[in-house]
This record gives sequence, C-alpha cells and structure tokens, in this order.
Amino acid sequence: MIPFVKAHACGNDFLILEEEVAKRQHAMVARRLCSRNTSIGADGIEFLERKPNGELFLRLFNADGSEAELSGNGTRCVAAWLASSEGRDRVIFGTHGGPRICRVIDNADPVYLIESEMGVPRVMPRTIELPGVGSVVGAMVNVGNPHFVLFTESEDFGAHGLTWQALGAQISTSPLFPHGTNVEFVKILSNDEIAFRIYERGCGPTTSSGTGTCASSAAAMALRGIGRELTAVAEGGPQKTVWPSNEAAMRLTGPAEIICRGEALGL
Repeated sequence: MIPFVKAHACGNDFLILEEEVAKRQHAMVARRLCSRNTSIGADGIEFLERKPNGELFLRLFNADGSEAELSGNGTRCVAAWLASSEGRDRVIFGTHGGPRICRVIDNADPVYLIESEMGVPRVMPRTIELPGVGSVVGAMVNVGNPHFVLFTESEDFGAHGLTWQALGAQISTSPLFPHGTNVEFVKILSNDEIAFRIYERGCGPTTSSGTGTCASSAAAMALRGIGRELTAVAEGGPQKTVWPSNEAAMRLTGPAEIICRGEALGL
C-alpha cells in the first residue's frame, strides 16, 4: 500500500507522497495515481524527500508522467500538509526551480492561507510564428519554470480565432519550446486586477496555477505598467501577487486545502 495525501489550491489538485514510498518510480507512479477515471486523480504528484540534514526537497511530476521544475500551488499544498501534520508555520523547500519559502498566515485547518516567496521573475517580450495561426505576440516568463503569456480582450479568453484551450495546446507543445511551456491568456481588468486562463504543460487546462499566477502578474506589471500589487483571478479563484521591482522576488498568497489521506494499492 502507498500512503498519500491529497490537497488542492484553488482547484489545482495534487497528491503528496514521501520519496521513500515512491522508490524513485516517479513517472510511473504519477501516471497511475493521477488518472481521474481509474485511480485517485490529480494534476500532479509532489514527491517529498527528507534529507539526512533535515532539508526538504520537492520533485513535481505531472499527470502524464513528465517532470516539471516546480509548482507554486503544489508547493503550497505540501506546506499546508506539513502545517497540519507537523505544526510547521514556516518551511523552506528545495526544488529544481530554486528554493521556495512558505509561511502560513492563516490556519483554519484544513484550509491554510499561505504566502510563498517565488523568486525573481524574468520577462522577455517575444513574438512566435505558429503554423495555421501566424504571428502570436506575447512574452516568455521564467518563474523557476517556463511560461508563454499573451494578452487578450476576448470575453472567453480566446485569441487568433481559436479557443484558449486549442491555442494553448498548440503553443505548449510547439517545437519552438523544446521542453514545452505553460501558457497563460491574460485580461487586464483594472490597475490592480487581472483575469487569466492556464494551459499547463504536461496536464492541460487547469483551474489554477501558482507559477502561472506569478507569470501572468509579472507580464502585466512589466509590459502593461499596471500596479505592483495584484489580484489575479483564475477559474479556481483569486490569488494575490506582490512584486516590488523587477529585481525583487515576487510574493504569492493563496489558499491550500487538505482534502484527504489514504492508501493506494501497491504498484
């Protein structure tokens, strides 16, 4: 049996497994357990490794078995679990996208409000050419993992005559991005609020994304000149971002909720 915890952040759901249980079979375990019709179901798995010196390291595998550098929402879910199970109100995680510090600022177990330090976003305007679509103006944003952000004024977030889901799938898997990319479609609502949709690499459309929230906010701040403190609203709900300057780390605040604990059959 494989013990697991399931949690979500604005509907973006994850399983949490201890590394010693996974036995390094990350991709296979992720594909099996994340299947929504034949198993537990999730957007991905956070594998938590406890190093001998006490450090904590997270490896994120998407539902399709691919590995990503990190997940802002997934990291927050693990922080909520450690707050619930071990009473930690501050935790530092190592990730392949760099260290992330999470602080619990409100505890209403099983729901936790957590502020995360998300590193310094890097924003670079870029126009890409897609077959059958043409020129797509946007920005490459790195927040520890890759994103392509484009702005839209469409009510349904579509662009270039396509739904955001269809265009997101094409951009995410384009040869222009050899390692794939997450894609966000952003609407500016006011000087301190944006709305966006996410097509997540290795997963598809998701209701929320922590790094997607940061990438969308950073692009809007850097390229559209809106406020440095934003509410960013995805389908799963709002999160808050603060980016004091282009050289500073961005802070992300949002909820994480523990859904359940259980055991999966051995793989």
